Amino acid sequence: MPRQQSESSHYLSIYKLTVEKKRLQQELDSLAKRRTLLQNRLAALEQEMIALNGQAQALGETSATPQLSLSEPNSIVYPPATPGTTDPYKTVTLDY
Repeated sequence: MPRQQSESSHYLSIYKLTVEKKRLQQELDSLAKRRTLLQNRLAALEQEMIALNGQAQALGETSATPQLSLSEPNSIVYPPATPGTTDPYKTVTLDY
């Protein structure tokens, strides 16, 4: 059952709305600060990536001998020792 319309009920509604407005404004300010921090960090990361990319290119231009890549292992594949066996499993030996 709704309350009767009175002056005090209007003031209570105004108070509730004021409290909610204040809370939302604080949350908005907090989000703005967080956004600024994130944008600054992204800018710093971008600058660091550019600097590292430049250093990598400079090292690549000055090195005369190619270097081994760690992402591609140098491996030798040997076939099974006895090719005529009736073993149902196919085996391969890898050396690194």
